[in-house]
Amino acid sequence: MSELTRRFVHASGTSIPALYLLGVVTWQELGYVLLGLSVLVSVLELARLGVGLDWWVYRNLTREYERENVAGYALYMYSMTAVAWLFPWFVAVPGMLMLTVGDPISGILGSNEAGRAKELGVLGVMFLVCFALAVPFTTGPADVSRLVGLGAAAAGAAGATFADGVKPVVAGYVVDDNLSIPPTACVGIAAVLLVA
Repeated sequence: MSELTRRFVHASGTSIPALYLLGVVTWQELGYVLLGLSVLVSVLELARLGVGLDWWVYRNLTREYERENVAGYALYMYSMTAVAWLFPWFVAVPGMLMLTVGDPISGILGSNEAGRAKELGVLGVMFLVCFALAVPFTTGPADVSRLVGLGAAAAGAAGATFADGVKPVVAGYVVDDNLSIPPTACVGIAAVLLVA
């Protein structure tokens, strides 16, 4: 049950870029909302790791490797904040959606331990979902040819799929895909749009 709950909470983050897409806030205002949320999760993580704050949500929704490290929900917020400030909205929003929609779908289909890759079928689904999420943004608002837009969507989906599929361990710390999916997706999209 906690795994499905974790995936539902993960997907609920779609409401953040939806604030912009629905016209509730401007892109700049969304950046400030994300900065505020990043500060909030930083305070919560300092309390959890430093003071030992032990809420039910931490006991039930954090993974074993997150118990002594910064939890995935904080990395999730940091990565969304970073792409919101570093990229235009039509690059950042698909990267955010790949995290909030693509990653939970991939996680339901199969998970991987740190240092090991996911199964090819799961990676294929992740790529297709991320590609579909990116196409409306890279072929319309990006103001490029359809072929370039499709290439940008594919590059972003490939980056997100790679980030989702492999969780490397660096100096004993698991590089969580909550941190890596949006930036790798956005770099892929932006690189193709820049070269075109």
